[in-house]
Amino acid sequence: MSSDFKKIISAPAELTDNRESKCPVVLMTRVRLARNLADHRFPGRADAAERQDVLRQCQESLSETPGLKRSTSARIEDLSPAERLLLVERHLISRELSGTGKGSGVVINRDQSISVMVNEEDHLRIQVLRTGFQLRKAWTTIDALDSALEQSLNYAFSAKLGYLTACPTNLGTGLRASAMMHLPALVIAGQMEKVVRAVNQLGMVVRGQFGEGSDASGSIFQISNQTTLGETETVIIKRLQNVLKSIVEHELNARDRLLENDPAKLPDKIGRAFGVLNHAHLISSAEAMNLLSLVRLGVDLGYFPEEQRVGIDRLFIESQPGHIQHRAGQTEIESDERDRLRAEHLRSEFAKFSTPVYEPSRKRLN
Repeated sequence: MSSDFKKIISAPAELTDNRESKCPVVLMTRVRLARNLADHRFPGRADAAERQDVLRQCQESLSETPGLKRSTSARIEDLSPAERLLLVERHLISRELSGTGKGSGVVINRDQSISVMVNEEDHLRIQVLRTGFQLRKAWTTIDALDSALEQSLNYAFSAKLGYLTACPTNLGTGLRASAMMHLPALVIAGQMEKVVRAVNQLGMVVRGQFGEGSDASGSIFQISNQTTLGETETVIIKRLQNVLKSIVEHELNARDRLLENDPAKLPDKIGRAFGVLNHAHLISSAEAMNLLSLVRLGVDLGYFPEEQRVGIDRLFIESQPGHIQHRAGQTEIESDERDRLRAEHLRSEFAKFSTPVYEPSRKRLN
C-alpha cells in the first residue's frame, strides 16, 4: 500500500463525524456532476492512448484547482483490489470505476469530502460529500469547483442539450444530488414501499446505500433526482430538499406511532441489538449494519448518549468487508474469518459504550 493511500485511509473522513448535523436521519448528502471534454470520445469508446491523454489533462487541471491542491491522486491500475474496495466502501469511487483498467483515476481531497473520478462512464465525475443534511452547502461547493475547472478544461456543451454525457439520462445539468437516509422506523412499520412509490412519482429514485443494484442493509437508503434535462440546478436541488424534508417527517412520525402503539417494541429491538453486538462471535456485514442501525436509532431516542453516534457511524464503514481485511493486514480473507474478525472488532468497540437507559424521553429530532 502506497504512503499516499495510507494517508487517505488513516485520515479523519467527512462521513464518519455527524456531530454538526441537525438532522441525524440524514447520514450524508452528495452532489455529483458528470462532465466530458470536447473533441474527445467518451471513455467507453476511446482507445487506451486517448484515455491516458484525458487522464493526464484532468489530473493536471485538478491539481491546480482550489480545494484540490493538496489532494491525493491515484491511477486505478496502480491500486490493488483491496484498496479499490476500501474506496468503494467510503463512497469515494464507484463500483464501475473500481473495475476499470488503464487510463482511469481518482483525485481525493484531504478530508475526503471531494472526490473526482476520471474516465468512469464520463471523463469526469465530480462529487462533493457532506455529512448530515447539507444539500445546499454541497451544491455551493461543487458549483464553485466546477466553475474553476471549466477555466482550464474545455467541456463538451450544447446550447440545446446542455452538458453532453455518455448516458442520455445525465444530459443537461449533468447533476445527480442525493441523500443517504437512515429510516429504521419506516422499515419496521412496513411503510417503505409506500414511500418509494410516492418518491418515484415525484421524479426521484430510491436505491440502497451503494447505489443502483445494492440493498438497503441497516435501513439506509439513497434518494436522488432523476431529471437532469430541462431544469436548472437550483430547481433540482430545491425539489430534492423538499422531498427529503418530507421523508424525514414521515420517519419521525413512524417512530412516534411505534412508541405509542407498542411501547416495548423499539426498546426490545434496540436492547437485543446491543446485546448481540456486545457478545456475538460471528457477524456478517449485513447483520452488522442492521444491528448498528438499531443502536443508532437508540441514540436518536435518547437511550444512549449523543456522543456515541460518531462511533456508530464510523462502525458502519469499518464493518464493511474491505475495511475488515485492511484492519487484519490481509488482502484476501474467507467470509467466515471476516465474520469472526468483524464480531471481535465490534465487541471491542461496544465494550466502551454505555448501556442503554430506557427512559420515556420520547426524544424527537427536528
